[in-house]
Amino acid sequence: MANFDKTVKAGYTRASTIMVEALCFYSLAALMVLSALAVIAARHPIYAVLALVTTLMAMAALFVLLGAFFVAAIQVLVYAGAIMVLFLFVVMLLDLAPETVTRTRQNTLRILGGGLGLLFLAALGHAFQSPAGGAVASDAIIRYGTTRQIGQLLFTTLALPFELASVLVLVGIIGAVVLAKRKLE
Repeated sequence: MANFDKTVKAGYTRASTIMVEALCFYSLAALMVLSALAVIAARHPIYAVLALVTTLMAMAALFVLLGAFFVAAIQVLVYAGAIMVLFLFVVMLLDLAPETVTRTRQNTLRILGGGLGLLFLAALGHAFQSPAGGAVASDAIIRYGTTRQIGQLLFTTLALPFELASVLVLVGIIGAVVLAKRKLE
């Protein structure tokens, strides 16, 4: 009878984990679709860029759900970090009217930030409660690759596309500097 109780409890824990993962996936997918639509529908470029940052962060969270932690970290660092800073720099060079930025509803942003903070704390609490201290099994690590495997692939087979992407980002930065210098003269 004790083995039966352990089996039922393990099955219940697995089912609840699957439900939590499904809930997280569907909520992140809905957030991605809504923020992508906000990028298209935004009247002001600053709002479009901020909605794009939300889309990229939700995509990184989906990578975390897949167990691809390295890809999620790169998504946040490269796309949501560096490239979006470049986009915001270019948008700020457009000399938008000051009332565009000040029209943001402060209470709405505070409530949204508080809700996202609570969601983060709930996810963090769930991560600490996961059994065996880790959500990713060793076979998943082998399947998705380690940092060393990704680095070897990136600098051997994919070296040319990697360098072309870096040149493209460099051209964008130079273009933004040229535009900024032209405005100052």
